[in-house]
Amino acid sequence: MTKRNSPQAFQKKVLDWYHQHGRKDLPWQQQITPYRVWVSEIMLQQTQVSTVIPYFERFMARLPSLAALASANTDEVLALWTGLGYYARARNLHKCAQTVVAEHGGEFPKSVELLAALPGIGRSTAGAIASLSMGLAAPILDGNVKRVLARHYAIAGWPGQTSVAAELWQQAEALTPGKNCNHYTQAMMDLGATLCTRSKPACERCPLQRSCLAYAQGNPLDYPGKKPKAEKPVKATTLLMLQNPKGQVLLCQRPATGIWGGLWCFPEIAAGDSGELSHWLQQLGINSQAKGEAWPSFRHTFSHYHLDITPLLLPLPKAPSAVMEGQRQWVSPGQVDHLGLAAPVVELLRRLPAKRA
Repeated sequence: MTKRNSPQAFQKKVLDWYHQHGRKDLPWQQQITPYRVWVSEIMLQQTQVSTVIPYFERFMARLPSLAALASANTDEVLALWTGLGYYARARNLHKCAQTVVAEHGGEFPKSVELLAALPGIGRSTAGAIASLSMGLAAPILDGNVKRVLARHYAIAGWPGQTSVAAELWQQAEALTPGKNCNHYTQAMMDLGATLCTRSKPACERCPLQRSCLAYAQGNPLDYPGKKPKAEKPVKATTLLMLQNPKGQVLLCQRPATGIWGGLWCFPEIAAGDSGELSHWLQQLGINSQAKGEAWPSFRHTFSHYHLDITPLLLPLPKAPSAVMEGQRQWVSPGQVDHLGLAAPVVELLRRLPAKRA
């Protein structure tokens, strides 16, 4: 390996670029603590920086410390997360905070291995926490860094494949410096986010252009390889918007696992199942069949399937007489900020007042 292509040369080019062009004013880069870095890293998974910033600031205002998060109730955490999606991240965030308090005295362990063993923290996130907030020499391999390394070394294949991931980790480890690792880590993430982007990489401004194999080949967009496409199945459901004479609607808390885990949602029945509808009305003490208004169906897409949703608004002719069991409550559509809500529910609640009027 020539000096020009050595890890030291790579690091110098990246760090020189960072000191001149890197991002240094993001909210989680101020008053740096393991807690703030950790929360930002979890929020940034599969989510853009511009989207995360207001969520991060609101989260920190309400839950400024790990102890505050650990002692918060699940509804409060999910309410702060509503709109960010991938809600398992929020549930794991809450569980992780409680684990750190219970098992590590309320302080994040200063070890990548111990960090990676915590709920919701994988190897790359552990490396980011260790390097950005603790000054440890720890490699990371988030989506941005994968893209930079795959292009620079022309590593073919989808990074989700074990062999491809192993090769990328090998490069990440070899390139991570023993000093200034916090700046290097941030620099690599910034390179991928601002220059070495998915569709329109700014190769002419990249400090690694001269040593980048994909650039030399003239095909940077071929790296990293794309995930093999699989046809997503389509499922259908009906969401019951049961509305009492006061204009309140019934929401139910979903089980902790599965889609929308722990979130509040309208009662769900199989599409076109009148028997399930009658069952719900009987639980509410409504004997007569309420006349429903079907709203236009729409599609909500998860990572592994499409869900076609038909909202059914049922204004109840009288106040329910039965006591509901389980996690259920009547809420006013405009007063739900304290609850974690599934994205389709947020939109339907927003439209409900106009419909009711």
